[in-house]
Amino acid sequence: METTTNRELRITKTLKAPIELVWEVWSKSEHIANWWGPKGFTNTIHKMEFKEGGEWKFTMHGPNGTDYANRSIFREIIPMKKIVFEHFNPHFITTILFESKGKETLLDWTGLFDTEEILKTIIKAHNAEEGLKQNIEKLENYLKQKLELR
Repeated sequence: METTTNRELRITKTLKAPIELVWEVWSKSEHIANWWGPKGFTNTIHKMEFKEGGEWKFTMHGPNGTDYANRSIFREIIPMKKIVFEHFNPHFITTILFESKGKETLLDWTGLFDTEEILKTIIKAHNAEEGLKQNIEKLENYLKQKLELR
């Protein structure tokens, strides 16, 4: 059996929010625009067709003024369980698994790159490991704000 761990960027986290809320902030563009990306980044969502085969186009605005165009296609969506999207340029497949733990949600987020070399390049060029951690922190903070408003 082939292992892909040398081509994966992965993080797991137990979020202090129920799965319904976690799913909502992942599946609606008005939410994802508010938490996606590393610290200091903002987003403009141009299109987010949250369905299998749907396109997701957005621009991440870096704190230094650099814009990063992003395009993905949603490949698999199982409500409250799984989101898979294919990102282009650089090419990778992201799989997010959701597991309800009562009032908490276990999130398992994996980016699978075509080669180990591409992954290493992305980590080096964009500090991707730290960026993913910061993305999860922003998600946690956004969920906390949403829960406080309930």
